[in-house]
Amino acid sequence: MGEARKIPRHLQKYVVDQQYEKYTPIDHAVWRYVMRQNHNYLKDTAHQAYVGGLKSSGISVEKIPNVTDMNKALEPYGWGAANIDGFIPGVIFFDFQAHGILPIASDIRKLENIQYTPAPDIIHEAAGHAPILCERKFSEYVKLFGQIGSKALATSEEHELFEAVRTYSNLLESGKATKEEIEAAKANFEEKQTAVTELSEAEQISRLYWWTVEYGLIGSVDHPQIYGAGLLSSVSEGRSSLTDSVKKIPFDLQTVIETGFDITKPQPQLFVCNSFDQLIDAVLEFSKTMAFKVGGTKGLDKALRSNHTATIQFSSGLQLTGTLRNIMKDENGEAIYIQTEGPTALAYQNIELPGHGKSTHHDGFGAPIGKIVNSLKPLEEFTDEELKGIGIEIGKECTIEYLCGVKLSGTPQHFLRKDGKLLLISFNECSALYGEQILFHRDWGSYDLAVGDRITSVFAGAADSEQFYADLEEVETKPLIKRELSSLEQLYGKVRSIRENDIDDMESVFLEVIEKLTTDFKEDWLLRIEVMELLVKHHLLLDQQLLLKHQLENIKLLHEEYPVLIERGLMLTNT
Repeated sequence: MGEARKIPRHLQKYVVDQQYEKYTPIDHAVWRYVMRQNHNYLKDTAHQAYVGGLKSSGISVEKIPNVTDMNKALEPYGWGAANIDGFIPGVIFFDFQAHGILPIASDIRKLENIQYTPAPDIIHEAAGHAPILCERKFSEYVKLFGQIGSKALATSEEHELFEAVRTYSNLLESGKATKEEIEAAKANFEEKQTAVTELSEAEQISRLYWWTVEYGLIGSVDHPQIYGAGLLSSVSEGRSSLTDSVKKIPFDLQTVIETGFDITKPQPQLFVCNSFDQLIDAVLEFSKTMAFKVGGTKGLDKALRSNHTATIQFSSGLQLTGTLRNIMKDENGEAIYIQTEGPTALAYQNIELPGHGKSTHHDGFGAPIGKIVNSLKPLEEFTDEELKGIGIEIGKECTIEYLCGVKLSGTPQHFLRKDGKLLLISFNECSALYGEQILFHRDWGSYDLAVGDRITSVFAGAADSEQFYADLEEVETKPLIKRELSSLEQLYGKVRSIRENDIDDMESVFLEVIEKLTTDFKEDWLLRIEVMELLVKHHLLLDQQLLLKHQLENIKLLHEEYPVLIERGLMLTNT
């Protein structure tokens, strides 16, 4: 995997082998067509880092890149590349980028989706994202975005929508799905989309990402340049983005996060930033509204809505990672007791506390929040001596009352301190009550009291990801099924070897390929263009060139996209 050591353990499970030998000659021809088109158009319209960045990031116009080669090529720019299995959750995608790793889905779009595919593919991931990462300021923005975006909390409905989009996209690209399966997946995706009624911080920040890293323009509204990966990797959208058919709006954080997007359709408007510094300022500005900066009951509410692993940090510095299931609130609506469900872990400064992993707290964790009665001083700041002064000492039964009404009785066994702050008091024979309500019963075992009178931060994912996700299985690379190339794929292969090796009996091979195309593959336009390009280059078989042109004219009538694709292909046969 090249620099696999750079990939943290909790992300390694998403990494799969690229299986470079899986690509067929048609796959390479699709890559080459899109790259030649884009390179020809974008050399004048993209951000100046694009053309140089293609070469610097280990990408060739001629063939699909090897992710291991890209990983090495990106190293001088502070980046690596890893091959992943298609769609991954947004938080994980951002986490890769936070660690300076570009996650690349290695599948390639089918010939029939050559202009655009909603599923992640290597044209988009490699040729779209990698080149601009060689630009220092933009690279800084993407890494910073990763660090902030990976903390964003989504709602449970958004998590379900993500799964539905993934299923639908994979079916569209698989080529094996029935019409009924695709219709059912589409209906499910639309139903899940309707269920999303709330604008979470994860959705807002993903909009910021979409309108910048994916579909951003830079410069002035009148003369913008392209830097977004979606535009740099789409034959059609890259070109139309600079025409008057797409509205250009000056970049503004508030407008951007209020503007939704549909990944299945061309974008009706695009935002133009004046510099990458403006984007860095914007993502820092947005982060001030996020639960990881705000904390409090608001942050806890977001974690509860997410119904997924989140981390809650107390003012003592103690971090609680798990799935928040319940928040008890006082009459003012402020959180006074929280309860997680299922495996939970405790950490400090993102390192799991020994003896407080998921195996210890496998059934969840409960914790009061707030000050104790008769003390203005937060409990986390008490010394052993001061604790003794209020009756809390090791081995002696005591009672702790909170201003909110939560009452704890038990025998302290151990105080856990870090950097002078009290994080935990471990009790035996402990009961916790709120009025008549039992929060913890003394028969349930020992009780670890989380200490902290405020919640300072709440964010998606685990504090210590390496430990928390250590037991999760890795994504398995599906075994590569060796299959015979179809006769059409073999023809593509023959033309490819002519281009790469300039063989002697070129003319007879061309005649054979053209004859097969004429009799057996009346609808294939891309190979005809590849053959035309070589015939023009080598000044061969003029009569066959005319035949191919005539055939291409007929093929144009078969599909609404063909005239443009064929015309653009022919335009480049002379260069």
